[in-house]
Amino acid sequence: MTQKTLLNETHRSLGAKMVDFGGWDMPIHYGSQIDEHHLVRRAAGMFDVSHMTVVDLKGARAREFLRQLLANAIDKVKVPGKALYSCMLNPQGGVIDDLIVYYLADDFFRLVVNASTRDKDLAWIGGHAAGFGVDVVEREDLAIIAVQGPQARGLVAGLVAEGDRAALDALARFAALDVSSADGVPLFVARTGYTGEDGYEVLLPQAAVVGFWNALLQAGVKPAGLGARDTLRLEAGMNLYGQDMDETVTPFEAALAWTVALDDQADGTPRAFIGRPALEAQKAAGDARRMIGVVMDDKGVLRHGQKVLTASGEGEILSGTFAPTLGKAIAFARVPAGELGEVRVDIRGKEVPLRVVKFPFVRDGQPQPGILG
Repeated sequence: MTQKTLLNETHRSLGAKMVDFGGWDMPIHYGSQIDEHHLVRRAAGMFDVSHMTVVDLKGARAREFLRQLLANAIDKVKVPGKALYSCMLNPQGGVIDDLIVYYLADDFFRLVVNASTRDKDLAWIGGHAAGFGVDVVEREDLAIIAVQGPQARGLVAGLVAEGDRAALDALARFAALDVSSADGVPLFVARTGYTGEDGYEVLLPQAAVVGFWNALLQAGVKPAGLGARDTLRLEAGMNLYGQDMDETVTPFEAALAWTVALDDQADGTPRAFIGRPALEAQKAAGDARRMIGVVMDDKGVLRHGQKVLTASGEGEILSGTFAPTLGKAIAFARVPAGELGEVRVDIRGKEVPLRVVKFPFVRDGQPQPGILG
């Protein structure tokens, strides 16, 4: 049965084209995906991401539990409100999910995980939390609206209580705090996002989400759908679970080595997180596949599953799209270890050259050096 967020009828009233997204009836666009993409790059747009799963972890040993659960080091976050991006791995080093964890108190952490992986995530987290006496609470009472773009922060600030505006303005990137809306609704506001632009992800009670969405509309924030969210995140060099990584792919094979902390703990002992032995073995072998960024200067679009040819063997396109900010096709590709040589993609039997580039492809709304050739 397809699930709906409480904003479903609101989306339809705004003319949204709705599609099935991981079992949820969600807006793909409200008329023009490209216009919505440019809107976020140049001004501000908002996304209903209430299909995401919020999980609260509570217990005296919550941090100890996260040391085992996550490939990244939870001890990096030392100040309440700070956030950490990490993968959650299986014993083979494959990615069960990627997530954000917020440190709220010594016995209280909040996770935001993907919608498509909800059931397996909750089972995995709950199964391992039991041994630490940590309570795992899914927050089905919370909705999420992401407001993204260079004007996003100022527009959201106008809707919070006047006494909270200074604290919100001072909020650092990848951090969160509790504030109230101008009409008294509690808001958990995180300076995070999935577009490469500045902005906020706002968690609030389900009962208040329609009112807050409408207040944003009245403030001048226009809605954007999942189509624009996908092109924005790929331009920003951000992975999509299920397309760029899954349980058969390690972080080293998904350009996420930066999220793996293999350093010893403060007491000099290795942190025994799930999947560590497999990652160490893969690192020692030096034969892991790698994920690269590519640009196609010829006309056409790069699509998931297309064959990629390198000097060391065949790979494939992962996420691929036409990038509205660049006017070119871009993609992630996973290829064998070794020399790349001249990289080509097989499009209906024709080998088309690709340029290998560093990603993100776009930062702060601008193409990165070398991306346009």
